[in-house]
Amino acid sequence: MTQDLPEVEARIGKINSSLDTNGYSTEKKEVSKLRVAFPQVCAVSAKNLLLLTFGTTLGFSTILLPALQKENPDVAVTREEITWISSINLFMVPLGCIISGPISHYLGRKRTMLIANIPFITAWIILYFATSAPYIFMALALTGLTGGLCEAPVLTYVAEVTQPHLRGMLSATASMAVIVGVFTQLLTGSLTDWRTVALINLTYPVMCFVALCMMPESPYWLAGKDRLEDAEKSLCWLRGWVKPSQVREEFATVCQVVKRPLDNEEKQSCWRIFGKKTFISPFILVSLSFFVATFGGTATLQTFAVYIFARMEAPLNKYTATVFLGIAEIIGTAVCVFAIHFTGKRKITFASISGTGVCFLGSAVYGYLIQFEFIDGVNYTWIPTALLIGAAFFSHMGIKLLPWILCGEVFPSKGRSTATGAAATTAYIFSSVANKIFLYMVDLMSLLGTFLFYASVNIAGYIALYYLLPETEGRTLKEIEDHYAGIQSLNSKPNKDKSVSKEKWAASNPGLVVDDYESKL
Repeated sequence: MTQDLPEVEARIGKINSSLDTNGYSTEKKEVSKLRVAFPQVCAVSAKNLLLLTFGTTLGFSTILLPALQKENPDVAVTREEITWISSINLFMVPLGCIISGPISHYLGRKRTMLIANIPFITAWIILYFATSAPYIFMALALTGLTGGLCEAPVLTYVAEVTQPHLRGMLSATASMAVIVGVFTQLLTGSLTDWRTVALINLTYPVMCFVALCMMPESPYWLAGKDRLEDAEKSLCWLRGWVKPSQVREEFATVCQVVKRPLDNEEKQSCWRIFGKKTFISPFILVSLSFFVATFGGTATLQTFAVYIFARMEAPLNKYTATVFLGIAEIIGTAVCVFAIHFTGKRKITFASISGTGVCFLGSAVYGYLIQFEFIDGVNYTWIPTALLIGAAFFSHMGIKLLPWILCGEVFPSKGRSTATGAAATTAYIFSSVANKIFLYMVDLMSLLGTFLFYASVNIAGYIALYYLLPETEGRTLKEIEDHYAGIQSLNSKPNKDKSVSKEKWAASNPGLVVDDYESKL
């Protein structure tokens, strides 16, 4: 697959020459910014439909669990089976991640995403006709495995089809797509039964499949497979349906990046980086962030929302309260996306953790005051409801998104995607464990004691991240890597002038780092 660069450049020239002589003008014509951006937005939006579909699988348990716990449910389940239903999909995600990279590398980003829709459709059909717990286990495990399979193509596709000045903004829409997918479950679950919701969910992967069929394959993957003509056509489509002469420079860069052979030093040291401080310190930081985000309470709050609101005697319908919870998550995510550039990561993260911890602590204190009859709770049932919805907002405003953002920044360039995959695996393991043990925690320490535990995790997380979290907003990847190498320190968000110069530097250096040893989890 690897060729000498002169040979590649010669082939590029032949392709451009043959295309330009077939009626195309070699003169570059000015293309509007809107026309350049629109096809990239379309491609990322089609990819986001797959993330929305994955989000529906994460939110489905929220409406399925209370339906199975009521008297005379459609499907009889035990308490142990309930705990598995809440977590089995998350347990399976890391297994899907393991095969995600190789499959995406072999089949391509687009084809892998297309294929991923098939098991999603199968899972929803199984759930609609499920008559016993094993069928539910099978369907949810399939959604988790497929969700892991999606990791490599969706992360790689958006990086390989977008321009540097659009990449950050379009990448940020991924988290929003997942949250919207979760919200669709909370909304439809408040209006109809879980089997009908499963049937409605069939439409999302179908729409995704149709949308992806109209999108091009990644030009980087096509060039890496020596399909240079197809790669150039893809790049022309993504840059506003332009002629080959207008993407010649970028196309040459694409080919040079994917065809660059690894030297002997890189081949020998590819795994040594995982024993260095530049990997270990960022991995501890990201894993700690995932731990605080998960065991700080909002992972189980989302999954067991209906159960929790019922136990706290919410003044409104428990399903309606869950819808408000989903709205709060979406608003919090939007605030994070738009505010983080101005506040920096440290400020918004500490505000997020503080708000989340105070909300859980307030809910626990309120519950104990009611329990020991210090206050009459009849007129104040709105307080814990508002606090729990507030916890959802504050967590998604910062700490829930922080580790995912850090994954793409803090790891060294060599092996970055492999390290990101390893860190992401810890996130799914933490989430699955948190959901699995939630009901046992409630049995052991009561719901109020569980809230106190969540508040404690947020307090401890605030203290730890205060000393460990550097300010990476507005810094180049080189500066961040130098920070962990001990060359320099990132103490604060750089001033506006420096940020502008660094953004210009990033825009003029669009080449991707290719890691042939990664699984791209």
